[in-house]
Amino acid sequence: MVFPMVFLKLADWVLYQLLANSCYRAARKVRNYGFFTRNQTPRSSSSQQQAGSLFPSVAHFDSCDDIRTPRTLVCDIHGVLLRTETFFPYFMLVAFEGGSILRAFLLLLSCSFLWVLDYELKLRVMIFISFCGLRKKDMESVGMAVLPKFYLENLNLQAYQVWSKTSSRVVFTSIPRVMVQGFLKEYMSADDVVGTELHTVGNRFTGLLSTSGLLVKHRALKVYFGDKQPEVGLGSSSHHDHQFISLCKKAYVVDGKNNQSCVMPRDKYPKPLIFHDGRLAFLPTPLATLCMFLWLPFGIVLAIFRILVGICLPYRLAIFWGSLSGVQIRSHGCFPSSKSQHKKGVLYVCTHRTLLDPVFLSTVLCKPLTAVTYSLSKMSEIIAPIRTVRLTRDRKQDGETMQKLLSEGDLVVCPEGTTCREPYLLRFSSLFAELADEIVPVAMNAHVSMFYGTTASGLKWLDPIFFLMNPMPSYHVQILGKVPPEFTCAGGRSSFEVANYIQRKLGDALGFECTTLTRRDKYMMLAGNEGVVHDHKRN
Repeated sequence: MVFPMVFLKLADWVLYQLLANSCYRAARKVRNYGFFTRNQTPRSSSSQQQAGSLFPSVAHFDSCDDIRTPRTLVCDIHGVLLRTETFFPYFMLVAFEGGSILRAFLLLLSCSFLWVLDYELKLRVMIFISFCGLRKKDMESVGMAVLPKFYLENLNLQAYQVWSKTSSRVVFTSIPRVMVQGFLKEYMSADDVVGTELHTVGNRFTGLLSTSGLLVKHRALKVYFGDKQPEVGLGSSSHHDHQFISLCKKAYVVDGKNNQSCVMPRDKYPKPLIFHDGRLAFLPTPLATLCMFLWLPFGIVLAIFRILVGICLPYRLAIFWGSLSGVQIRSHGCFPSSKSQHKKGVLYVCTHRTLLDPVFLSTVLCKPLTAVTYSLSKMSEIIAPIRTVRLTRDRKQDGETMQKLLSEGDLVVCPEGTTCREPYLLRFSSLFAELADEIVPVAMNAHVSMFYGTTASGLKWLDPIFFLMNPMPSYHVQILGKVPPEFTCAGGRSSFEVANYIQRKLGDALGFECTTLTRRDKYMMLAGNEGVVHDHKRN
């Protein structure tokens, strides 16, 4: 008799949460969003305006405060620092990038009932699906290498202007702390982050909350500051945030609307976004994620077709059928003659956007090329339609290898040593400048809409496949003129001067910024290693 009674009590609690409590809250949401417009009255509208005017807008911050006074600011991240209040896309990034495609699909399916749940239950469900069984290491990687890109793109400019004028900043959020702490401390220079803590067993998350439960912001603020009042509080227009920021000496409401004045320009980012990881090139809202899953079967077939076209067909036919399948190739510039004056091949120096850079250059030139690589998976070598040769990172041995290859024909090198997605060029290795006098810089750029064709912590052999799974991937190939003799080693320049000159020339052609960052810097930041490729699956 004990088990039936426990089962009945559990069923009664579930029915109450799903049918009684949550549906009532859902009905209030629907009414507030304007689905029952006939029930709205001028009185309800005026009361909403009155509630929204309890605190001044953040736009009045400069005119009301002395910015020279050191102050402590408290706020949330969603709906305040970020322009959008929804946090589903960021849980989807954790599920897809840190977990698996199956976990992401389960989270998408949960959307069918999430909207009827109250705030706390909704958050608990998403936390459980996204984190149950997830390794701490994978979450740390997502928090530092994947999420910051999407957080930066959704920063609220008005909120950040207030943020930057305060001396101490503490963020309180009911979102799991591990999802936001890396971004807030690394990019936003937050002094502290107080968020919901998750339960772990060993090196994995259980998907459950710690004993402290879901963080309540106004209670956490009282515990954190005690009797002291923070000088500035930023919040949204919700009554929960009103209770939170009312504990501050001065409080301001951030406009949650996605208007143009709130959009953060790239040149005003608190820290330049140079490196990031992950496969998804879009913010995975529920609708966007649904479209991605509907596209996946077609995308896989399309990628296989495009690979076969590149391997099996002559250059002209490959360009024709590739363009019919949606691959866009734009090329222009000074095409060098096929004969070299020094009985050696031409050395093409390319910017490095994906592993397919040499393939697209060979297709544009309509002639076979040899590409040298520092680390390439066996699968990528097998499906490559051009010859690839591995280097050893031993300068003397690699120089001899490249000299031999140049004596046999044209050669392609990517002196950055690794790919970079953003409009930056990494430092060029100077080895190539010592090997040839006929050097042709090639400015290459790639654009995707759904999947990135590069990765630092995932399976490298999938990179070309993911790139070709995009509906309409594009490549821009700009072949610059040969480097003048006076800017080569034969003209008296050092190899470092030649490498820096070509880097600047390619940066100017693409409108990219040249940096001194290296391949090692990228992999140490994104993957915690030096970028050694492993063909086997991660443990």
